[in-house]
Amino acid sequence: MKDVRIGGVPEHFNYAWYLALKQGYFKSHNINVRWKDYFGGTGQMTKALRDDEIDIAVILTEGIIKDITEGSPCKIVQVFVDSPLIWGIHVAEKSAFKQLSDLKGQRSAISRFGSGSHLMAYVNAMELGWDTRSDLEFEVVKDLDGAVEALTNEEADYFMWEKFTTKPLVDQQTFRRLGDCPTPWPCFVIAVRDEFITNEKETLQVILEVINSITETFKEIPEIDAIISERYQQKNEDVKNWLALTEWSQENISPSTVETVQNQLMQLDIISEKLPYNELVANLED
Repeated sequence: MKDVRIGGVPEHFNYAWYLALKQGYFKSHNINVRWKDYFGGTGQMTKALRDDEIDIAVILTEGIIKDITEGSPCKIVQVFVDSPLIWGIHVAEKSAFKQLSDLKGQRSAISRFGSGSHLMAYVNAMELGWDTRSDLEFEVVKDLDGAVEALTNEEADYFMWEKFTTKPLVDQQTFRRLGDCPTPWPCFVIAVRDEFITNEKETLQVILEVINSITETFKEIPEIDAIISERYQQKNEDVKNWLALTEWSQENISPSTVETVQNQLMQLDIISEKLPYNELVANLED
């Protein structure tokens, strides 16, 4: 049986992987998938890919494109979630901040440098017309728990994270959400180490076939809203709203999307050069 190491965030977006594991779909193809939750998000996963801790990551589009341009030995092989990620912009419930403009020049909590929370702080600043060189400060908090502690203790001022994941904290009046910042591209892709693509192409194709067979009909699973609500401790109405907004993909990322992401990252001085499409994306049909 072939061992394959896959990583992703422990969020509702990845419930399809849990189903595939629980139902034994990978093992039926003689593949032993070992899933690892990365509470630290994309920045933690890019390091894991570089360090050969995992073979495959379900990861934020902008984060992995940035890391590949900086030398990560990986390629994107497919879009996983085609819809944008809606980042909530949060402050501590008891803070004095009332509107997004109040956050100009304040400290943004990020899981780590190179993470989605780091990169999207730049996107948000640009959309608000801030100077990304002088109006952004960062405090590394590692994960969502760290952000709760940092905002509560006034060690950081605001925090960007997927808004449905943080909604229970808003309901509990730990956070207040001042606004949203959706990604201007598909949010999650599947990225794979180059050596795995070269040496285990057929295994990779089977893994994609299995997960795609689930995501194609994910919304049709009986009582899926109630299942996700219970597993991720979210209100059923919030899960229904999330499902209505979320579309999975079974296709690879397009050249135009890669160009859009790289242009945005270049504009924000997050990357220093753009790479050709074929240095970022692998076509498994070749």
